[in-house]
Amino acid sequence: MNRFIMFNDKKIDSFLFMELSDLVKTLTKDEEMELEFGYQSYLDRQHKKVVVSHFWDNRPREQYVYGLKSDVFLRTIGNFHYTSDEDILFFLHQIKAYSIPNFAKQLFVLLEDMRLEDICRHVRPGTKKAFSIRKHVYRHYFETQWNVNMIKSVYTDALFNYLYLLLTAEQPVHDIFPSERLRLALPFVEREIRNVYDAKSTAHISHIVLTVVDVLDELLDADMLNTYFHLPEYIYMDQQEDREDIRRKDPLKNHDVIDQKSQDEEIFQEVMHTWHRETSDMTNSCLQFDLEQGSQTDLLGEGVRQGEAGDQALGIVHGSSQKTTHNDYTHLEQQGQRQELSGRSEYEYGKENRYAKPIFVDALPPTIEQIKQYERDREVIGPYQKKLTQTIEKVLEHKKIHPRTDLHAGRLNKKLLRFFIEDHPRLFYKKHETSPLLDAVFVLLVDCSASMYDKMEETKKGIALFHESLKALHVPHKIVGFWEDTNEATSSYQPNYFQTVIDFDASLKKGHGAEIMQLEPQEDNRDGLAIRLMTEELQKRNEKQKFLLVFSDGEPAAFGYDQNGIVDTHEAVVEARKLGIEVVNVFLANGMITESQQKTIENIYGQYHVIVPNVEQLPTFLAPLLKKLLLYKL
Repeated sequence: MNRFIMFNDKKIDSFLFMELSDLVKTLTKDEEMELEFGYQSYLDRQHKKVVVSHFWDNRPREQYVYGLKSDVFLRTIGNFHYTSDEDILFFLHQIKAYSIPNFAKQLFVLLEDMRLEDICRHVRPGTKKAFSIRKHVYRHYFETQWNVNMIKSVYTDALFNYLYLLLTAEQPVHDIFPSERLRLALPFVEREIRNVYDAKSTAHISHIVLTVVDVLDELLDADMLNTYFHLPEYIYMDQQEDREDIRRKDPLKNHDVIDQKSQDEEIFQEVMHTWHRETSDMTNSCLQFDLEQGSQTDLLGEGVRQGEAGDQALGIVHGSSQKTTHNDYTHLEQQGQRQELSGRSEYEYGKENRYAKPIFVDALPPTIEQIKQYERDREVIGPYQKKLTQTIEKVLEHKKIHPRTDLHAGRLNKKLLRFFIEDHPRLFYKKHETSPLLDAVFVLLVDCSASMYDKMEETKKGIALFHESLKALHVPHKIVGFWEDTNEATSSYQPNYFQTVIDFDASLKKGHGAEIMQLEPQEDNRDGLAIRLMTEELQKRNEKQKFLLVFSDGEPAAFGYDQNGIVDTHEAVVEARKLGIEVVNVFLANGMITESQQKTIENIYGQYHVIVPNVEQLPTFLAPLLKKLLLYKL
């Protein structure tokens, strides 16, 4: 079911996204620096993010990957370390006087990127291939753009295309412009922009661009229409405003200055009362002053007390040992202490889930109708469950009675004659071992989003097959349905419900199983949060093998999750696998599976996924999967 109109259905390659994110953090040496996709590529120091361009979308894989990497190299190696924000700010103020600011800003970015590209090649020789592919793609692109703009008589854009081709040409480029005035100015413009090869700083690039723009401002009739490169003006303006706000001083009402010091200075010592929340009684005067009038002098205050090393420490001890007489904040302090002891941060379950609130719901006692429905489902999956159980038991018995002599590896046998008389002698043996046991634990996560409304009934049969098979083999397991309440979700609060229908303790007991029938389609699904929570549950278990199965019918969808949900879920899967937990996705389709859906599942779970074309065939697919997992590493 398509619930929303998707104007941009591009799927993010989560593996590549994480690779580029790690590259950004490594090259900038800043763990807080983030990667984003945007219309154009630029660096935002203020918000700590590197934006790579959608320009590379829909291109061959090699061009797509190396194009994005070249954006990252320019912003992290180049702009981050070798670009002066002060010079850019100066440049932005200067171009306000011209009628072609768009042309000026894009030319500035082009020349600055060319200067930084040479630096990147020198500092990191491994970037040469990425920049070679970048140059090839952009040259082809600007050649077509130049033809289009000349046909449409968009001469300012055509001039910009021509300048790029000129700077990156490996052979002479012929200039063909119908405007006589523009043709006469071209030799000067070409000679001036070639100084980019000798530029050593952002200020030098600014000087070159201002010189060129000063000439072209009178010759060009209009500014550029297209945006090929982007200079985020608002970022630098915001930075300037922040710096000015810090240095701001309110002016005095009078501006007279006393040049000479007074000879007869009277010094008064007075106790100044202060007030804060721990003070029982407020005094009339508090230590807070706004100096609005008075004469400026060159006197220096002499009332500074020499600090003591123990002041701050004593203040902390005193503050934490006193109990407030007003509001009681002790429960908040205890909560903060527990958080510090557990080592959890603000992004405990991922940055995309920082406002998600897990709410755990226990299963209710099953009704008579639910028990009857579960018995009917047991009859349907009975043959699959019986065959699966017998197969696994036979494998275990075979391993128990399997001969332990005449092996290729193990302990050396005393009968060594075969070494001389046989071509491939088996000279080793192993000690007899006890029958191997299934030392495993499972958690089944069931997507209870609204899109499961036409698949939930068949999904329950597959979950019942898992439950009955694992119970027969004495393998503990847990079954949890999860969803997010869309109606209550806000930008700062997203309630996520986790309904445990089968717990570890009840999974091996008789009379349990009908609670599975309580799983129903609800709202949205935030898969990354659910996987992280169940990973914590599995970490508490002592079994040798730990498995997390996720039953879903598509990509994650929740409040503010969108494209970031794919990356967040993939990160949760990677984190779980690093902890020794095998995460497998069971994708429930309802007919034809699109290439986009298959690509999304591969981006999240890699090769560890099972695609079920028709949900009615779920037991057929689950039986081999469960057998493979149970006998894994046995």
